[in-house]
Amino acid sequence: MTAIALRHFIDGSWVEGGGEALVDVNPSRPSDVVAEGPGASDADVDRAYAAARAAVDGWRRTPARARAGILLRAADIIEAHREEWGGELAREEGKTLVEAIAETGHAANILRFHAQEVERQSGGVFESPTPGERILVIRRPVGVVGAITPFNFPISIPAWKLAPALVWGNTVVWKPATSVPVLAMRFAEALEQAGLPRGVLNLVNGTAAVGEAIVSHPDVDAVTFTGSTKVGRVIAAQLAARGIPFQGELGGKNASLVLADADLDVAVEQVAVGAFRAAGQKCTATSRVIVHDAIADEFLRRLAARTERMIVGDAQDPAVEVGPVVDSAARDRVAAAIARARTSATAVVAPEPYGPGDLDDGYFIAPSVFELNEDEPGELWTDELFGPVIGVRRVSSTEDGIALVNDSEYGLSTAVFTTGLADALRAIEEIRAGVVHINSASAGADLHVPFGGSGASALGPKEQGAAAREFFTETATVYLKG
Repeated sequence: MTAIALRHFIDGSWVEGGGEALVDVNPSRPSDVVAEGPGASDADVDRAYAAARAAVDGWRRTPARARAGILLRAADIIEAHREEWGGELAREEGKTLVEAIAETGHAANILRFHAQEVERQSGGVFESPTPGERILVIRRPVGVVGAITPFNFPISIPAWKLAPALVWGNTVVWKPATSVPVLAMRFAEALEQAGLPRGVLNLVNGTAAVGEAIVSHPDVDAVTFTGSTKVGRVIAAQLAARGIPFQGELGGKNASLVLADADLDVAVEQVAVGAFRAAGQKCTATSRVIVHDAIADEFLRRLAARTERMIVGDAQDPAVEVGPVVDSAARDRVAAAIARARTSATAVVAPEPYGPGDLDDGYFIAPSVFELNEDEPGELWTDELFGPVIGVRRVSSTEDGIALVNDSEYGLSTAVFTTGLADALRAIEEIRAGVVHINSASAGADLHVPFGGSGASALGPKEQGAAAREFFTETATVYLKG
């Protein structure tokens, strides 16, 4: 296939960047160059901010319904291209074709949801102690938003950040992950074709230096970020020193708790799906499993069988269940962790690295399961590897299981498998996580409800649903008297 020319969308025009050269490759077949071209320079970022600042007053004064209409038209454009763009997503990022097409359609639905949200009540009227006066609470956009998005959901995460930012009247300077410029360009194309005014959205592709330029720019009014906890905390500290709001959806080390009365067919399938789909590269992916002693042997036997049946291969093959990790650095990092685990844990399923052949050419990791040493569970228990690897520990009670779920600095998502109402309710009350699944996989988030975690998993307001407006608007209290 011909490589796509990498471009940037600044002030309503598609332009070539002035920064260092970027090469975007297919992680299933790294010899396949998906896109290439110069990244953005500091001067490009400056022009993007100048355009966003110049556009912000006109955009915030545009009626909310008109802003929403643009999102609805963009949603229709994305929907019309979901098969084509889903195929590009699978090629570029390594998500399986089925998941990639579904993600593209999901992005369209996110735009539709936020377009409808501005039709709901957005303020309030209060009684005043002063005669002849009313007190109003109104919402206003925060201004120019810097957005930095990750590789693992290259169209849906931009949708759930940019849709509420735009529909509530903000302008945006956006940097996607270096490895997924094509889907970013497709998303910007949809908004451009839908009639978004020039300067309202500005896309600058590039390395981490471009992200640093976005965060440090004097014209930024707020920053929304999805990425690692380490980077997110650095950004948050920099912005806090300048009094600039920050929203960070950060790391996760998500546990599934399988209790003695669990439906094992459900638990095994949902743990496998939660851990191995997208090659484990979801912030909500299952990477820790806690299983009750009474069923542990049978659960592990079934999980091993399901893991071995996972079909690994080229993400563009519709039959494949597990594609590659995103790049060679990710493959080498996860492979090294698996090699260390072989010396410190019990391998339940841990194939050797792929030898010469098709899979050896790509960035593939075989799904693996280890039972951890109780005294020193190690990095499979504590570190976010972002790969298709599970660490398992056993417990003898629900209480001990919940304690191990909470044995993490992260608190993003968890799953509990039980047929008992009392244990389900207890888990809901006592587990410290922003998302709790009962009898379904830890991975996944619906667009109409708040999403985010606690502890090292999040900073700032939640994303998605009606909660999204809390970050992208600020309230003003108005004392109105004739």
